[in-house]
Amino acid sequence: MADPQAPDLLPVTAEGTVLSPGGRQAYAVSAPLLRDYALRMTRVMAERYAEHPALALWHVDNELGCHVPQDFSDHAAAAFRRWLESRYGSIEVLNEAWGTAFWSQRYGSFDEILPPRAAPTYPNPTQQLDFARYSSDELLAHYRALREVLAEVTPNVPATTNFMLSSATKWMDYFAWAGDVDVVANDHYVIAADPRGQIELAFAADLSRGVAGGDPWILMEHSTSAVNWQPRNRTKGPGEMLRNSLSHVARGADGIMFFQWRQSKAGAEKFHSAMVPHAGKDSDVWRGTVALGRALEALAEVAGSRVLNRVALVMDYPSWWASELDSHPTQALRYNEEMLRWYTALWDLGIGVDLVPTGTDLTGYELVIAPTLYSVSGQEAERVAEAARAGAQVVITFFSGIVDENEHIYLGGYPGAFRELLGVRTEEFYALQEGEVLHLDDGTAADLWSEKTHLEGAEAVRSWADGALHGRPAVTRNAAGEEGGAAWYVAARPSAEGLETLVDEIVAAAGVESAVPGLHRDVEAVRRFAEDGTTYLFVLNHSDRDQVVQVSGHDLLRGTDADGAHTVRAGAVAVIRES
Repeated sequence: MADPQAPDLLPVTAEGTVLSPGGRQAYAVSAPLLRDYALRMTRVMAERYAEHPALALWHVDNELGCHVPQDFSDHAAAAFRRWLESRYGSIEVLNEAWGTAFWSQRYGSFDEILPPRAAPTYPNPTQQLDFARYSSDELLAHYRALREVLAEVTPNVPATTNFMLSSATKWMDYFAWAGDVDVVANDHYVIAADPRGQIELAFAADLSRGVAGGDPWILMEHSTSAVNWQPRNRTKGPGEMLRNSLSHVARGADGIMFFQWRQSKAGAEKFHSAMVPHAGKDSDVWRGTVALGRALEALAEVAGSRVLNRVALVMDYPSWWASELDSHPTQALRYNEEMLRWYTALWDLGIGVDLVPTGTDLTGYELVIAPTLYSVSGQEAERVAEAARAGAQVVITFFSGIVDENEHIYLGGYPGAFRELLGVRTEEFYALQEGEVLHLDDGTAADLWSEKTHLEGAEAVRSWADGALHGRPAVTRNAAGEEGGAAWYVAARPSAEGLETLVDEIVAAAGVESAVPGLHRDVEAVRRFAEDGTTYLFVLNHSDRDQVVQVSGHDLLRGTDADGAHTVRAGAVAVIRES
């Protein structure tokens, strides 16, 4: 590098490896030199294009935290100390929060603290959790600094940055970021190895809408066909790109964009598909892109409408970080997998879902599910309880309510923060070994987790049929409030079959129905609601057979009226303005 200070910009791993330039995002986000360069570049760019007639929205940086969500450099150490001092105020408060009396880790001043770098054994768990919080906040602070320059130069131009909301992106707390963008923008790519990738896509779209607070959002990136960065990249089939795009629209997106416009002929992403592929305009990819443009033009009136659901799935990034820390009952638990398992069970029943953060007012929902809500404050736990008392069916799954925001155990038995609501007390976890499977008394199986649970007001809905806990409750239900609400505790990880049966039972208790009852499980049906009362029904047929749906209205994509039995061809989409 020409600048002798440039190596000072480079990020460092927990093991001390300096990551070299040559790819992208080769910077330590907390490095003062990096911040100075970025602010200067932003100002030059803003001044250059401030009066350009095409300037409608600033896209700040790109996929922040994609490759280096956490930096362990000396710059990060200094910034982490400042963040901690702001959070705790005094070293005594930090010592109490971190439980530093254990293993003689007590600190005398903030200057002694380092990031949780590679250590002989487990680093302090609260230190690890706080470093995750700091890292997310530091990336956000970088965005804020750039946005402030843009606001100074172009005060009337909105700004955003592209999130990576999906079931795989773990380290940025996008709920905490949402208030700093003028519109939520997301990048999403289908996982080639997933045979039902449309479900994870829908999860990501619903999460994008949740982060946006229910407002319309934009899909800033997805692909026309194959990407280049998965182990085995798959070309999209006929109609798949249209279905992908319109699934995002169905779930609240008001804009659909791609990476990239013209497929690169050189560089790391030359095999990443584009609107104009290497083959040029005489190609199915280009024709599909043009067809999408026509479809979006036909759907213009849908913009501004919203998605309304009666089921909430509570998602919490700090619980994701904390539940997967080391030195836990099992290292096989994956928070995102638990979220997707419950989401998939609802998808297969055709039930629409809002993904919401902890602390949300949940009293307007008929069904609230909180999978593995491991780390929760007393106030956040009370929000969940309020929903049950207001008449909702509330579901809490295993390894929830275990610790507070400082990673301190709620004493007196598990699941501490929800014990009273659930009417149960667990005295000990029985984590299952790899390949170990137990059975429930309804004939279904469960793996990964079991626990010795006592009923303290609740009733058993499922019990263990074998193993050390034979006869003990595995799923319970406890009445809550005077409005018919109930709190369910799932102290097991049921098989897909068992979960589908259980969710069907819970959904029935909640009185929730699918948008269009009776559809094939690979047919996606979602409604958007306009302020004037108009409703738009999206029907996306992901199956390989034609499907018939009963509708009344006007098919916007075909431009024809639809009344009664309406056929949606295999792999096709219908959007009905209902009447």
